[in-house]
Amino acid sequence: MGDRFNTVAGWALFAGIIALGGGIVSSKLFHQERPEEMAYAIQGVEAEGGAGGADSGPPLPVLLAKADVAAGEKVFGKCAACHTINQGGANGIGPNLYATVGEAIATGKGGFAFSDALKKVGGSWSFEQLNKWLTSPRDFAAGTKMTFAGLGNPVDRANVIAYLNAQGSNLPFPKADAAAAAGGEGGNAGAGNATGNGGETAGNAAGGNSAAPVKAEAKK
Repeated sequence: MGDRFNTVAGWALFAGIIALGGGIVSSKLFHQERPEEMAYAIQGVEAEGGAGGADSGPPLPVLLAKADVAAGEKVFGKCAACHTINQGGANGIGPNLYATVGEAIATGKGGFAFSDALKKVGGSWSFEQLNKWLTSPRDFAAGTKMTFAGLGNPVDRANVIAYLNAQGSNLPFPKADAAAAAGGEGGNAGAGNATGNGGETAGNAAGGNSAAPVKAEAKK
C-alpha cells in the first residue's frame, strides 16, 4: 500500500513540475508588450508619452487666409458639450468663448475658475497662441485642467480659429506672404480672410479629435 501511495505521489509531483515548466515557457513565447506605435490613431486620444501630435503644414497665416468658417463651426460642434459661444452665454465645464480672440489669457469670462497653469502663461489669445493651445493644451500650459489632447490637423485648427474669430472678435488675420501662399495650396479653400468673432480657446472641441465630450479647462 505504501509503495502504491509513493508511486501516485511521485507521478503527481512529476505532473506538477511539467505544468509549472510549461507555464514558464509559454509566458516567454507569448509575452506581449505595447508596440511603440499603435496600429491606428484614435481621434481625441493623446498618444502615450506624446503631446497632441500636430501635422506639419503651411504657415498659420496661409491657412487662415484659406480658412473655412463653416467648417470650423462644424469642428466646434464637438466643443459644445463644455462651452457656449454666444454673447452673454453661461460658463459650463469650460468658459463661454464669445469674443476670445485678442482677449487676455485666463481672465474675465464671468469669473470662470481658470487653472493656475493657464494664468501663468500671460499675454493674450493671439492667432499664434490659439494655434499652439489647440495643438496641445498640455504643452501650452502644463498642469491645465483641460483634458482635450489637441488637434493634430493644422487645417482644422485654422478653421476653428477662424470660426472663433467670427464670434465677437473680428480681428484681421495676419498677412501671408506671397511665396508662402503659393506653397500652401493644400489648405482648405473657403471663406478667405473670414474674420469674425473669436471664442475663447479651448475646450473640448476642437476638431479632429474626439467625438466624445472632453472636459475643458478654458480654451478651445
